[in-house]
Amino acid sequence: QVQLVESGGGLVQAGGSLRLSCAASGRTFSSYDMGWFRQAPGKEREFVAAIRWSGSNTYYKDSVKGRFTISRDNAKNTAYLQMNSLKPEDTAIYVCVANLLGTAVGSTTNWGSWGQGTQVTVSS
Repeated sequence: QVQLVESGGGLVQAGGSLRLSCAASGRTFSSYDMGWFRQAPGKEREFVAAIRWSGSNTYYKDSVKGRFTISRDNAKNTAYLQMNSLKPEDTAIYVCVANLLGTAVGSTTNWGSWGQGTQVTVSS
């Protein structure tokens, strides 16, 4: 089981940027697929982005394509989510995930490890 700790959330104006980080414990980080989900108040948790263990493939929710970029640094056991052109509707708790157990990256049940989350608030 990999332990995940997110950081980098905060309050930003619409149009601004934030970079979230997800630090993972364990020596097998480089073998894990990684991802991000988010949950806004009163809404269901939703998939945001994912990256394969090799970094060769990335996946995004349609509404964040072209604005968000997921990446990873296996030497630092850290995954990142660069968020640009933020909108008020991006406001949510962002949660890092690891260890994809199935083929559907967008399914919450397919991820084995979850962080505690970091709050992102975008003001209009």
